[in-house]
Amino acid sequence: MTHTEAFFGYPRSCGRSGIRNHLLVLNCTGLTDAAARRVAAALPGTVFAGTMYGMGMVGEDAAFHTAALTGMATHPNCGAVLLIGADRTRLDQMIAACQAADRPFAALGLDDTGHDAYLLSQRAISRGAQLLRDLSAMRPEPCPISDLFLAMECGLSDPSSGLAANPLLGQVADWLVDAGGTVVLGESIEWLGTEDALARRAGSPEIGARLKRAVADRLALADAAGLDLLGTNPNAANIKAGLSTIEEKASGAVLKAGSRPIQSVLAYAAPPETTGLHLMDAPSYSPESLTGFVASGAQMVLFTTGLGNSYCSAIAPTLKVTANAGTAQKLPCQIDFDASGAFTGRSLAQLTIDLVAQVTATASGQRTFGEIMGEGAESISRFGAAI
Repeated sequence: MTHTEAFFGYPRSCGRSGIRNHLLVLNCTGLTDAAARRVAAALPGTVFAGTMYGMGMVGEDAAFHTAALTGMATHPNCGAVLLIGADRTRLDQMIAACQAADRPFAALGLDDTGHDAYLLSQRAISRGAQLLRDLSAMRPEPCPISDLFLAMECGLSDPSSGLAANPLLGQVADWLVDAGGTVVLGESIEWLGTEDALARRAGSPEIGARLKRAVADRLALADAAGLDLLGTNPNAANIKAGLSTIEEKASGAVLKAGSRPIQSVLAYAAPPETTGLHLMDAPSYSPESLTGFVASGAQMVLFTTGLGNSYCSAIAPTLKVTANAGTAQKLPCQIDFDASGAFTGRSLAQLTIDLVAQVTATASGQRTFGEIMGEGAESISRFGAAI
């Protein structure tokens, strides 16, 4: 099979194949953050993610938070999970999720060690070492391209983003959807001014109405806070680079979605129920946006930037794309794909072929600069006050 038909990954007994085989150290409660970080630091090659919050969340805030932690614990890129927490209820929820996904795991709580955080770290390191050894015996296998789930993101955009880089991602999105794969695009406020056009691509009137409501709700949230979006989104750097309004920024940002029908508007961290193109109603700040995608199951992020943006997901390889030649030259160890040839004679079709090859190479194990430089992190959104 060619690189456009398959990649080398890690089949899972439940769900999509992984494009990485991480041991995830997942901190489930704020009280154990330091202990969990000690554990991850003592086990080279692990990935750390988690939360700084505990029992005070209520309602949809608590539900979204649990969904995000569950999505990371069962993510296809994580071959095994080391769960660490103080709250037995939260820990038990994650244990149940790992069991349902048939994912190898170990779980340690503060109450298991008499609330001795140092003993907790010591025991967790031992259990993690065993999980890492088991993972090291696994070898990647051919997996169909249709197993891929890509997330599309942009950050610190400039005019080159909307003119070339984002349309390029749209072409990759169309390629993957046509191959039977899955794509997600988020940052709802960055649909403002384009929501009618997007709604015409919705798979049903209900999906179109949900899409428009998501934009209206974000705008109402800004209005209720007395927030003038100009200066916040687009931010000062976007404005200095040449983007004047959120509507102008959105007209370029949504080009990452390509041209295929929209199958659903997902809640934050919710996994899609079908293949194809999906939107996620999510905040527009990249760290929270990426974690929403990852928690929904996306194995890789394609992230365009005009000015340069080093932020990456810890769990999903984040492939950075720019069409700004100056940025590509200035940031050679941050930009994975230089699309500036779009302005010097290379066609979008030629660039798409090259980027598809880069996507499949990354899915098969080629590391991104973000992975090499250790830029990865996860940040779960908050949706309300705590008690």
